Parts: sequence; structure tokens; C-alpha cells
Amino acid sequence: MAEERSFELEIITPERSFYKNMVTMVEFNTTEGQIGVYKNHIPMTVIIKPGVLTITEEEGKKQAALHAGFATILQEKVTILAEVIEWPDEIDLERAESARTRAEERLRAGDAATDIVRAETALLRAMARINTIR
Repeated sequence: MAEERSFELEIITPERSFYKNMVTMVEFNTTEGQIGVYKNHIPMTVIIKPGVLTITEEEGKKQAALHAGFATILQEKVTILAEVIEWPDEIDLERAESARTRAEERLRAGDAATDIVRAETALLRAMARINTIR
């Protein structure tokens, strides 16, 4: 019965094959909002926005911090090409907290020289790391 609901999820980065297994659902952020994918989802390609990736397997859930890339969704397979993705044990919480503080300070300062989009992206990446651990 599990096979009837399962589909293949493959996550690849430039450095490694991060994950490949049968899953029942995957959730992540896109530039259009959060998406949850089950088997037989309508085919599409989406751009990833930094956030927490949640993988639901028959045995339970796993989470990772997903930072950028894109995903191809087919009815029987989802492929995520990620620039950066990290399991919780790969994340340095102190470093992530420092990055969050720096990004928040840049955004609060309102300096005309501040690249707002870059600061917002840094904040999203830091929050993805922090929320993956907590």
C-alpha cells in the first residue's frame, strides 16, 4: 500500500547527491509560496525560496535547510537541484544566529547603500537554518 502513495524524491547539489529515496510527501518554499507535493501532482517547475524542506517518509519526517535552486515536479518523481541544502547536524546554530542578527541590523539601519534584497535573502537563509534545528 505504501508504494501506491510513494514517489521518488532526488535532491542534488553541485557538490553531492544529497538525498534519494521514496517519499509520501515533500514540502518547501517557492517564490510563489509554500508547496506540498504528493504523488500524481500536476507537472511543473518551480523556483525555490530559502526555507525548511520537510520530507515525509513512511518511517517519519526529516527536515533540512534549503536555500536556493529549482524543482521539477512530475507525477512519479520530484527532483530538486539545490545550490545549498543542509541537514540539521550540518548547521552551526551560533553562526546562523549571528547571520540573522547581522541581516536584521542591515535591514533596520535603512542605509541607502544596503542591498535590501541581499539582506532579506541572508535573513531567510539564517532563519531556515535556525528553524531546521528547532
